[in-house]
Amino acid sequence: MAAPMPLGDPAPQDGLLPRQSSLDAESRTFHAYVHIPFCDVICGYCDFNTYTSGDLAGASKSEYAKSVISEIAQSEQVLKQSGLAPRRLSTVFFGGGTPTQIPAEDLVSILASLRNTFDFVPGIEITSEANPDSVDRQYLAKLAEGGFNRISIGMQSAIPEVLATLERTHNPANLPEVIAAAKAVGLKTSVDLIYGAPGESIEQWQSSVMAAIALEPDHISAYALIVEEGTKLARQIRSGELDEVDEDLQADKYELADKLLSTAGYQWYEISNWSKSAPASMPTNKSSHNFAYWLSQDWWGYGPGAHSHMGGVRWWNVKHPTAYASRISQGISPALARETLNARTRLEERVLLEIRISDGLPIELIQELSPAAVGLIDHFVADGLVENNQPGKVVLTLTGRLLADSLVRQLTNT
Repeated sequence: MAAPMPLGDPAPQDGLLPRQSSLDAESRTFHAYVHIPFCDVICGYCDFNTYTSGDLAGASKSEYAKSVISEIAQSEQVLKQSGLAPRRLSTVFFGGGTPTQIPAEDLVSILASLRNTFDFVPGIEITSEANPDSVDRQYLAKLAEGGFNRISIGMQSAIPEVLATLERTHNPANLPEVIAAAKAVGLKTSVDLIYGAPGESIEQWQSSVMAAIALEPDHISAYALIVEEGTKLARQIRSGELDEVDEDLQADKYELADKLLSTAGYQWYEISNWSKSAPASMPTNKSSHNFAYWLSQDWWGYGPGAHSHMGGVRWWNVKHPTAYASRISQGISPALARETLNARTRLEERVLLEIRISDGLPIELIQELSPAAVGLIDHFVADGLVENNQPGKVVLTLTGRLLADSLVRQLTNT
């Protein structure tokens, strides 16, 4: 079951945005997220807005691309009527769900609509997530020919028993073939791992990390398993069917992953993300799209349940594909609710997000948040949580990365 939507003020049916969204818009980059909400099965740990065929209640996969393309046209008018000057897109990310549950031609059609509506900056990063069982070389070639240049594969684990606990249904043996095919058609590659599944040993985790490294992707993400309320996994743990997640073991697994990835030539650039160095003449292997989130840029989220952000105005669409398609067909904004963040909340969010990246959190932001909080930095350095050689910035050490949430709480509550 997908997580409930946050509370907010009702969004107007015309979707028009308040004036705050347009203030200093030229200083921010513009991005698109496209949500594809379909999956063969819902993994036990997943609380994303996803649906199997039996959950669609009349919504049509075959018509989905048309609905998204209609929302793209609608968004152009909303931005224009809300006083935001036209901006080209800097990144596009197709997530889910499983975007590759729909034909490659549909993904390419949506991308073409974004290009025709907003245009792209030179060197734009265009990514699709994929399940390794739902793509082959022919599918990936169609994506590459249609303008995609990056694929992110949901690997999670190389261990069948761990995948079974997570209720991931893909065959791990397919990963090498899919990564090789993606590289062959010219796509940059990323794989996602999850650590901390109930019963996963540190030896199993090491095997998964080494298997990911052996694929030689350009980028690797490793996320700690979070047990979300309302998921099947949460119910299994509550009933005693599965063990509680061991947070100390999760920390050990993170440290091991960082060691293995660093040794293999991957550099951390955000707490959960590592990338290979790219030649100066080549685009970065870091996820430019994720930087848009971490640096509080502007993005429009298309599709049911997708979230958007413009200048401190945040809104989210209706969740179910049927409700989404109905609104779109009537010319009504799919936005369900929104919130306008005040200056303090926006500043706190910047601290929360920017402390996570290796570029560091500017001390001037902490000063703006609370002059007293600046005094904590020396204590963080003394405790080995923050690097001592980064003037003007707070850059976390390995230990600091493990305690990032605690550091943020201290900074924002001082």
